[in-house]
Amino acid sequence: MPLTPPQLPPSWNHSPEEVTRLNAEYVAANRAVEDAVGALPPKDCKFASVFVALAEADARFEAGTEPLAFYQNVSPSKELRDAANEAESVVRQFGIESSMRLDVFNAKVAAQNNLKESGEWDKLSAEEKRLVDKSILDGTRAGLALPETERTKLTTLKKELSQACLDFSRNFNEENGVITFTEEELKGVPKDVISGYTKRTEDGKEVYDVTYKTPDIFPVFKFAEDPETRRRALEGHESRLEINVPILNKALDLRRQIAKLLGYETWQARVLCGWADYNTEDQMVKTGKNVDDFLSDLENKLRPVGLKDRDILLAMKKKEHEAKGLPFDGEFYFWDYRYYDRKYVEETLDLDDMLVKEYFPVDVIVPTILSIYQNLLGVRFEEIQGSTWHPEVQQFAVWEKDAKDETGFIGYCYLDLFPRASKYSHAAVWGLLSGYDLPDGKRAYPVTAMVANLAKPTPDKPALMRHDDAATFFHEMGHVFHGLLSKTKFSRFHGMNVARDFVEAPSQMLENWCWEPKVLEQMSSHYETKKPLSPELIDKLIKSRYVNVGLFYLRQLFFARFDLKVHTDKGTFGHITGGYDAGYYGYTYSLVFAADMYATVFKADPLDPARGKQYRDHILLPGGSREELDSLKAFLGRPPNSDAFLKELFGTVPAAHI
Repeated sequence: MPLTPPQLPPSWNHSPEEVTRLNAEYVAANRAVEDAVGALPPKDCKFASVFVALAEADARFEAGTEPLAFYQNVSPSKELRDAANEAESVVRQFGIESSMRLDVFNAKVAAQNNLKESGEWDKLSAEEKRLVDKSILDGTRAGLALPETERTKLTTLKKELSQACLDFSRNFNEENGVITFTEEELKGVPKDVISGYTKRTEDGKEVYDVTYKTPDIFPVFKFAEDPETRRRALEGHESRLEINVPILNKALDLRRQIAKLLGYETWQARVLCGWADYNTEDQMVKTGKNVDDFLSDLENKLRPVGLKDRDILLAMKKKEHEAKGLPFDGEFYFWDYRYYDRKYVEETLDLDDMLVKEYFPVDVIVPTILSIYQNLLGVRFEEIQGSTWHPEVQQFAVWEKDAKDETGFIGYCYLDLFPRASKYSHAAVWGLLSGYDLPDGKRAYPVTAMVANLAKPTPDKPALMRHDDAATFFHEMGHVFHGLLSKTKFSRFHGMNVARDFVEAPSQMLENWCWEPKVLEQMSSHYETKKPLSPELIDKLIKSRYVNVGLFYLRQLFFARFDLKVHTDKGTFGHITGGYDAGYYGYTYSLVFAADMYATVFKADPLDPARGKQYRDHILLPGGSREELDSLKAFLGRPPNSDAFLKELFGTVPAAHI
C-alpha cells in the first residue's frame, strides 16, 4: 500500500493575476514581520524575537515566492512568464529594501549583544550561532554602516542592478532565433539530427532552420564539414543575444559603483578589483587576488599542454583542407575546435560519437541513472500524477529506501527534460522549496526541479543522449539530491545554499560515475539490440576523457579570466548576471574538491551504498550550516588538497599553489 506524504506538493495552476496578487501578499506579510522586529526596544531583542522570527518569516516568504518566479523559466504561457518575471522583480526590489533596513539591523546587533552579555550565546547550537553571525555579516556587507545619503544612493544602484540582471535573464530565456542552411551546407551532420530540423522552401530550394538550442546547434559545430557553415553557426550562436550587450555594460558599471561605495576598490596596486573582492569575500577563495593566483597557476601548467593539443588539431585541419582543395591560412579558429576534437577522437581511438549515442536512449538512461542514485544514496523515487506546469513534466515523491510511514518522506522532485519554445535553454536545478524545522516541531520538506534540454525523438530514431548529455544528467541529479537530502534547522542553510565556489563540487564529483566501466555497462542499452556497450567501446570512451584536455580547460580559464577582468577593470555570457558574477572561476576551483572527494572515497567502489551514506551524511546533510571546509574534512578525514585534480589532468602531480 503506497505511503501518504506528510506534505502536499505545490500546485501549478496559477493564473498571471494570481501570481501578481499572491506575490504582493507574501511581500506584505514579510514586511510586517520586519516592521515588528525593527520596532523592538533593544532590551526585548532576543534570539527568538529577532533571529528566529526573521528566519521563519524568510522561510515562509521563499516558500511562497520561489515557485511563482519559477514559471518564467518553464511556462508555455507568455502571460504567465511575464507575470512571473515581474513578480521576481518585485521580490528583488523588496529584498534590496529589506537588506538596507537600519532598524532591523540595529535589532540584530542588539540581540547579538544581549546574547553575549546574558550568557545565552553559549547555549546556542552551532547552526544557531552561524545564523546570528551570517545575519550580522549581511548587514555589514549591505553597507548599513554608511552615512544615510550613501545608503540611499546604494539602495538605488542595487535596484537598478537587480532590474538589469532580470532583463538580461528574460532575454536569455525568450531567445528563439534560428539560422538557416541548405542540405549541402549541412554536409557531415548526421541525418537523424537533420531530420529533426524544420524544413521549408526558400527561393525555390529546400532549406533547414536550426535553432540555437543545444541538441540542434551543437551537432553543426561538431560535424559540419564546411568551415563556413561552422563559422556562421558559431558566430550566430555567440551573437544571438546581442540585445544583452548594453544591459551587461550597464550591470558592470553599476557593480563598480556599488563596490566603490562599499569601499572595495583595490588589491595590491595591480588592478582595480572592486566587485571581485566584494563577491569573493564570503566564498571559500576569500579574495580576488586568490582567484587570480589560482587561475594563473593553473594556466601556466595548462598552456604547454594546450599548445600541443592545438598543433595536433591544426595539422589535422591542414591535411583535410589540402585533401579537399580548401584554402588554408595556418590559423586554428574557435569554430574549428569541436569539429577537429571530434575527428581526433574518432581517428586516434576509432571512437564514433554517434555510435556511442545509440547506446543511450533517453527512456532507458533516465530511469537507470535514477536507479543508480537510489541504490547509492538509499532512497526511493515514486512517480506520482499531480499538477505540473507542462504535460511532459514528471513528478516524484522521494522516500527513504526502507520507509514504513510518513517519517521516511524526503521531499518532491520534478524532471522537465525536453526542449520547447521559450523554456530555459540549458540544464539547471531549482531548489523550489527548502527543508527546515517548523515552529511546531514538524518539518517543511524540500522540492527540487531539474530543467534540461535533451534530444527529442526524430522520425528515424528514438530520443538518444550523447555520452556528455548523460554526464550532464548525472551532474544535475547531484544538485537535485543536494536539495533533497540536506537537513538543516533553518532554510537559509538548506541544500545548495553553500559557497558558490563549492556548490558545483558534489555534482562534479558525481560525473565520474559516467566514466566507470561497470556504471557504463549498467546504464547503456542499444536502442535496437538492447545490448550494453562492449568492453572495447567502454575502454575507448574512457580513454577519450582527457583528449585535448589542455584546450578544454584553457577555454574554461578564458571564461573565468574574462569574468574576473570585466569585474575588476573598467573594461552573451549568462552566468555574469545570473549569480556567478566574478565567480566563474568557481567551476574550475570546485573541481579540485570534486577530484579529491572521488579519488579518496569513491574510486575504490563507486556504487558502494556505505560510501554513499558517508557522502550523504558529511556533504549533503549539513548544507551550508557549517563551513564547507569542515564538511570536506569530515568526509575526507583530512583537509582537501589538489593532488587528485592535478593527477587527473597531467598524470602526475606538478608543484602547485592550487
